[in-house]
Formats: sequence, structure tokens, C-alpha cells
Amino acid sequence: MEQIIERIDQLWQQFSGQPSAAITKLPQSGSDRMYFRVEGTQDAAVESAIATYNPHIKENETFLSFTESLKVAGAPVANVFAVNEEHDIYLQEDFGDRSLLNELEEKGFTEEVFSLFQQSLSKLAHLQIKGGEQIDYSKCLTAREFGKQAIMSDLLYFKYYFLDTLKFPYDKQALLDDFDALSTYLTHTENKHFMFRDFQSRNIMVKDGQVHFIDYQGGMLGALQYDVASMLWQARANLPEEWKDSLLEYYIGEINKILPNPVDPVLFTIQFNGYVLIRLLQVLGAYGFRGFFQRKAQFLTSIPQALKNLSAFTGNRKMGIAVPEFDKCLQFCTSAEVMDRFEPLQADESTPLVVNIHSFSYKKGIPSDPTENGGGFVFDCRGIFNPGRFEEYKTQTGRDKAVKDFLEQRTAMPDFLNSVFDLVDISVAEYIRRGFASLQVNFGCTGGQHRSVYAADALARHLRNKFKVKVEVKHIVQDAKNWINP
Repeated sequence: MEQIIERIDQLWQQFSGQPSAAITKLPQSGSDRMYFRVEGTQDAAVESAIATYNPHIKENETFLSFTESLKVAGAPVANVFAVNEEHDIYLQEDFGDRSLLNELEEKGFTEEVFSLFQQSLSKLAHLQIKGGEQIDYSKCLTAREFGKQAIMSDLLYFKYYFLDTLKFPYDKQALLDDFDALSTYLTHTENKHFMFRDFQSRNIMVKDGQVHFIDYQGGMLGALQYDVASMLWQARANLPEEWKDSLLEYYIGEINKILPNPVDPVLFTIQFNGYVLIRLLQVLGAYGFRGFFQRKAQFLTSIPQALKNLSAFTGNRKMGIAVPEFDKCLQFCTSAEVMDRFEPLQADESTPLVVNIHSFSYKKGIPSDPTENGGGFVFDCRGIFNPGRFEEYKTQTGRDKAVKDFLEQRTAMPDFLNSVFDLVDISVAEYIRRGFASLQVNFGCTGGQHRSVYAADALARHLRNKFKVKVEVKHIVQDAKNWINP
């Protein structure tokens, strides 16, 4: 990590002529790319930039090529300031930290947020059609076009990483035949332009009332409907039906201002519904892969809303093609049986369970359990790299931002906690179900100051959010020092 930061600083100095004032790692998303905010000194010509480190050189070259083409067309994408010789680090314009999803979650379904969605769709139409005229499609990462093979790939992604994990007995050949028929049907469209591929509110940044687009390196030639389906049916956004219908109508009006031959709204909407289904299934496949196979717990928590979206779609939307075996599988996926598997059992006012979470120092010994229950968990955090080795963190604790950033970005703490969550969740769900009153979970490290404190707080937050259960946290060493409050 330190070597990457040094190389970013070198590139910044080449670009600005001055050393950076600060380089801060930003939270990592689902990809392997690493992002950093680089801040310049007070007299720097550019106040800040986003540095991207990505060892996947072809992906970087695709992004840089697409960006240059889209900028020519006037699309709202970032300026690229500098690229290193190895092409694994580049600096681009900083659009801040506010995404359209942040705006939606903070302000709700207001006229202001609705207008931002309209602005996004208007600029999307321009990017797809006018920007697409500039794109060199030979630079695409995978397929040049989102055609039948790509649609089949998304359907199989859903099958292998989500549907097959449910152990539902279906006719495999009949399902593959339905996949083939659906993918053939969806590729019959005259309007193929640049397809963003992951157009969602998280990839739309908002700065000074204007929207800007990021993360389009997976783009290719494809149907206009796919990106609109991605945005309007994003599980996390959970837009109301009237917003979806109104925004789709608005988008059709925007593309018809640009296209030489306007689309028929009815036919466009029927095929749009097919792409909604493809996108919903691709998202479920991604959640299954990230959650079940890569064991990233945060993706599993998104599955219930994704299933609700799928249920809402299959109950109300028509695609213009019959796929009977596929329909059977979709009905099972949206059944109460499956929904219950992913909806965590939650505590209510009558639930007696209290989860007591402690951080402690192994020098002082493992905390005892005064309740009749006994047992519980003891997790040893000493396998995580210790921030206490560094002078600047010695007087801080696992509740200070600098220490939290260190543990999240420079250690194996996220993987460690994913495993902790998997184990503790099993007991908490069973304890709620059986009416048990107490569960104790202890996190120990050398001094009971950094790693154990951070881990205890993280588990408390996770259990409150997922199970709504009562949690009591005690930081034994730190409470005794009166450095922090429980």
C-alpha cells in the first residue's frame, strides 16, 4: 500500500509540479480497483484529484479511450489529468463524495431528487447516442456488443450463482431453451448505441446541482433500454412505480429528440421490460457471487430487496415472449419460502435476547460471563496487523477515524469480520427463535485499544442493523482508562 501511495504522489508531482498535501484511500467497492483522493497544496492549480490504481492494464486503457471519446461528445465524464508510464495509475477530476444514491437516501422522493434523475436520463441519452458515435468499440473489455452471447452470459450468471444455490429442481434443458429464446428476442432491436453497462445512482455523482458519470469501462454496443432498466430498477434505490413509469416516458422523449427515426413508445417499453428482467437477474447473480462465493456479507443483505424488485416485476410486467420453464424458476425465486431464507429473523419488543459484546486485552485475561448461559464467542484479533505499532496511532483507539481507516484499508480486518459475522449470525438467529436471553461475544487483542475496540463496535452495528436485537458494548480496558465511553 505504501508503495502505491508513493507512486501516486510521484505522478501528482509530475502533473502539478508540487508534492501532494495528503493522499487518502477511499472505500473500495465491488471491484479490485483502488481509489485515492489526492489533495494539493494551497497554491496548487488543481485542489484535488481522484487517483485510480488498477493492475488490470487493458481495463485502464478501455476507460481512458472511452473517456476521451465521451469528452469529445460533451458527455459529463471526468477529465483525465495524468497517466503513469505503466498505465496502472491515473489521475482524474474529483467530483466529490455525493452520489445520486446519497441524494436519494438523504432527501427522499422529492421534486429536487426527481429532477436529478431526469437530468441523469437526459445526459444518458446524449452519452449513448452522440457519445457512442465517437467510441472505438475495438477497445471493449469483453464483447464488442451486448448481443445474444452476452445476454446468455448474464442469464447463466444468475443460474450458476443464485438459482442453483437454492436447490430448486428444474428442467435444465427446458430452461436453457428459454434462455436461448429470450436472448434471441432481445437482440432484435434497431437502436444499438453505447451501453454504459452499470448505469445506476451509485455511479452518478452530484456536484453543484450537476450530474457526472463514472465507472463506464464495462461499456459496449447495445440496446438503449438496458441502461435505463439498470437505473430505474436498482434495488438499493427502490424507486416507486410512478417514478419508474414517469422517468421512462421522459427518457423516451429525450432519445426521440436525438434519434433520426423516433422509437415507438409501446414497442420500446415492451422490450424495455425484457431488459429489466435481464438486469434484475444479473444483479442477483452478482449478489450471489459476491456473497456466497466471495463471502462479502454486505452483498447478501441486498438480496431481499432485489427479490422484492423481481417479484414486483414478474407480477406486473409483460415481455412479449413465452418462457414457461423460466417462469417457473422465477416464481420459485419470488416465493415466500425463498424470501424467508434471506429475510433475517428480527427481534421485537418481546424478544429477551441481549448480546453483550466486549473488547479486552489478553494481558488482563478473557472476560467471564456472569449470566447463567455461559459460553458464547471469543475472537482473537492479534492476527490482524496492529496500528499500535505506529507512533501516530498510539494514543488513539479503534473508534478514531485514522485507526478505522488503517484497519479497513491496510489490514485483513474486513475479511476477519466477514467470518465473525457468519458465525455469530447463526447463533443470534437461533437464540431469537428459541427465546434465549443472553449471548456474549468477546474480542481480544494485545492492549485492548485498537483492533478489539474496532471489531466490537463493528459487530454491534451489524447485529443492530440486521437483527434489530438489543446489544450492549463494553470496552473493558478503555472504559477503565476512561478514554472512551461504551
